[in-house]
Amino acid sequence: MSDEHSAAADEVTARIGEAERTLAAAAEAAAAAEKRAEAEIRALEADLEKYRAAEDRDLKALELRHEEELQKEREAKERAIAAAEERLSEIEAQTDAAEERIAAAERRAEEAEKAVAAESARAREGAAAWLRERIDQIRREGGEK
Repeated sequence: MSDEHSAAADEVTARIGEAERTLAAAAEAAAAAEKRAEAEIRALEADLEKYRAAEDRDLKALELRHEEELQKEREAKERAIAAAEERLSEIEAQTDAAEERIAAAERRAEEAEKAVAAESARAREGAAAWLRERIDQIRREGGEK
């Protein structure tokens, strides 16, 4: 029985040894897998940071381009407004000059109308004087006969 007991104990010891070796191999494999997983995670995190940094750079570049475009549009609008204001000033100046010319023409027309009226009055007076002289002359001639 002792041989049987000894053989059983040897077998159990052998199984325990085999189980310990299997466990140790599994532990080593698990540790290696864990290290690989940690390395993979670190690599993925590094890639993620690179992508985020690249995305941030691209976003900032896009925002800068957008801001530059907005600034160009603002400047173009300001130039257009300034040109329109300048043109408006020119038109207002031309309008003022035209109004002054119209006022001067109206004054000249009024003076011409007064001169025409005065000349008409003188002509009527001259015609009336001539008619009076003719009437007087006809009366004198009629009185002589």
